[in-house]
Amino acid sequence: MTVLSDEEILAHLKKGEIKISPFEASCLNPAGYDLRSSSEVVIKPKQYELTATLESVELGLKATASLHIRSSLAREGVIGSFAVVDPGFRGQLTLNPHNDGENEITIQKGEPIVQIVFHRLGSPARKGYGGIYQNSRGVVPSKRRKV
Repeated sequence: MTVLSDEEILAHLKKGEIKISPFEASCLNPAGYDLRSSSEVVIKPKQYELTATLESVELGLKATASLHIRSSLAREGVIGSFAVVDPGFRGQLTLNPHNDGENEITIQKGEPIVQIVFHRLGSPARKGYGGIYQNSRGVVPSKRRKV
C-alpha cells in the first residue's frame, strides 16, 4: 500500500474515488486530511467519550484509510484506538478519544481531532465494505451483539 500525497488526494477527490463532505481545503495536509469533531466533547481524566467526525467519508474500491489522533491532542494525553476505514465505506466516522491525562480536555465543535491517511491498494478490492456501520450518521454506539 502507498500513502497518498495531498496532490493524489485531490486527484482522487476529483475522480470521485474518495469523497469528503464537507471538504475544507485548509484541512488538507501533505499526507492526509484533518477530520473535525461534529460536536463539543468534554473528556474527563481516565475516561473516553464517543464523537463523530463532522465530515462524511466515502472510499472507492482502490483505497483504504487509517486514522491517527492529532499530535496536539496526544500531547495533552488524548489517545485513541481506531479501526481501518475499508474500501467502499461511506458515512461519518465514530471516534473514541480517551483522556489518559490528569486534566479534563475539551474538544470544540469543528476542531480537528484525527488525521485520515489514505492508502492506495495494490489492486481494487473484490467487494466494498457492507457492514453494520455503513451510512453512519452522528455518533453510533457499538452494534456488537451482546453475549
